[in-house]
Amino acid sequence: MSRRTEILAEMGLAPIWRLRRESEEAEPASVPGVGWIELKQLVAGCTQCGLHESRTQTVFGVGDEQADWMLIGEAPGAEEDRLGEPFVGQAGRLLDNMLAAIDLHRTKNVYIANVLKCRPPGNRNPEPEEVAKCSPYLLQQIERVQPKLILAMGRFAAQTLLGTDASIASLRGKLHRYAGRPLIVTYHPAYLLRNLPDKAKAWADLVFARKTMSNL
Repeated sequence: MSRRTEILAEMGLAPIWRLRRESEEAEPASVPGVGWIELKQLVAGCTQCGLHESRTQTVFGVGDEQADWMLIGEAPGAEEDRLGEPFVGQAGRLLDNMLAAIDLHRTKNVYIANVLKCRPPGNRNPEPEEVAKCSPYLLQQIERVQPKLILAMGRFAAQTLLGTDASIASLRGKLHRYAGRPLIVTYHPAYLLRNLPDKAKAWADLVFARKTMSNL
């Protein structure tokens, strides 16, 4: 066992978090005494998978660290890798407009993160090993934010968080759970830029999420 693995184990970040199917009850790990600064440092220096070799920088997350809403995407793209912030560029602007439509802002009562913290080369889909290595960081973010609701944006984020290969169409409009918290599935903003007719469906998802939040 490497020294880094030993440190992660002592901090509760190991063994590697196993993604659970929605029928299973998640058991979030606890990391007493480890705050946001330490977690950000761990992510920034992570070499657990091969993605660290090609990244410009890690993309940790952004927003209100005590938010009720947590939005989770797939992985950083080229602009995110360059700027170190999730959901930027055209997709980010669309996301900001979507949030504004339900009176939210990415810096107020919203926290945004990705399943992966490093960009896969060519924006390819993440590999299972990469997800396994990076998922503990996401779980720790969820535990620190303590969101009331999680919005999984995009097919890969939804399938990863719910441990399923079901389509977005079959997952939308239903209330799921991840790590003991309500989770709603919607389209990724980058997908909506290529498929404009589905913006209406994404709006329906946001309305569903807002209604769910009001009932929590």
